[in-house]
Amino acid sequence: MSESRDMLREVFRETGRRLTSQRCLILDVLEASDEHLDAEAVYELAKDRAPDISLATVYRTLTLLREMGFVEEHRLGEGHCHYEAVHEEPHYHFTCRKCGKVIEFDAPLISRIRRDLSQREGVKITKAHLHLTGYCRDCQDRETSGDPV
Repeated sequence: MSESRDMLREVFRETGRRLTSQRCLILDVLEASDEHLDAEAVYELAKDRAPDISLATVYRTLTLLREMGFVEEHRLGEGHCHYEAVHEEPHYHFTCRKCGKVIEFDAPLISRIRRDLSQREGVKITKAHLHLTGYCRDCQDRETSGDPV
């Protein structure tokens, strides 16, 4: 077992929980994905490796992993949530209102705002969210060329 799994197992143990193979699998699916997956997509990918996993287990595990700080939950302009493994570096999201494309981006200005606010007001900021919506370049190009989307 890898050193990171040992550390993960210890974090679970400290909170009175077990790091099960299904929890590991769901976290692995999220870490391996370059996309923002909804619970059903996580389920489908996990089911390929563990056919006996249930959708209910996926939902419960996503909730647990989010509460423990290993997974982020995003509402990206749709009626359901998307999930991704927590990244070391903060990043933000743009969602196209027409095609649903999600673009991740860095915003150093947000880091500066967080630092300035913390210093000025004495607050401890634990999380910052920035989600922009609009129209991606492809959808704008199709609109101006008259092509249907």
